[in-house]
Amino acid sequence: MTNRMRPLTAQQIVRIWEIGQSQHPLDRALTLLAFACPEQSPGNLATLSIGQRDGYLLHLRELTFGNKLNSFATCPHCGEKLESTMQVSDFRLVELQPPTTQEYTCHISGYDLRFRLPNSWDLAAIVGQRDVLRAKSLLGQRCLLQASYDGQAVNYPQLPPEIMQQLSSLMAECDPQAEILLRFDCSACKHIWKLVFDIGTFFWTELTAQAKRLLQEVHVLARFYSWREVDILAMSTTRRQLYLSLVS
Repeated sequence: MTNRMRPLTAQQIVRIWEIGQSQHPLDRALTLLAFACPEQSPGNLATLSIGQRDGYLLHLRELTFGNKLNSFATCPHCGEKLESTMQVSDFRLVELQPPTTQEYTCHISGYDLRFRLPNSWDLAAIVGQRDVLRAKSLLGQRCLLQASYDGQAVNYPQLPPEIMQQLSSLMAECDPQAEILLRFDCSACKHIWKLVFDIGTFFWTELTAQAKRLLQEVHVLARFYSWREVDILAMSTTRRQLYLSLVS
């Protein structure tokens, strides 16, 4: 999948941005991958574990916009603005594997469990759930494939709370790319805090800014030369910038 993945073109960036205006962030992430991996069906992409999905999004982001990531944060304690530059490689915790739905087994305090990792379908199923504990329970029920105690089958609600918690922790360990925490140190007040890095949201913000820049360039060149949008977007960045410099 990674071997066939190519950087998003100017036409694709504008089209993805247009489609994503009416989409939930979960669907936007899959739209990005669908354009980059047309040989994969939307259903296959949706079954990627969240860590697999984010790994592919990181790879696509690197191909499209480069290895550097500029992050901005506001200190929740004093309001100081923080800026830092990181590398995509800093966020890559595991090597990308071919898209497959893996199953895992474990034995915890007499319980034999077989499970898979949460995917986009699972997150979509709990989007409207405001109760965090209820959301975790629903996620666990969807991902637990089989459970037994001393040879007797049990359902997810029958599992003791400590077993549910250990299962949740084990699922997180099996998919480390699914949650990346960034540590911030405020130089002004010395406050330290962590934030979850969401590559889908980060990538979409960058893509939105790029799409608007491209449309502004189309506006200028179409107005001056009467060229079609499709022809302007098909130009290389170098040619487009040269024409813009001539116009200005």
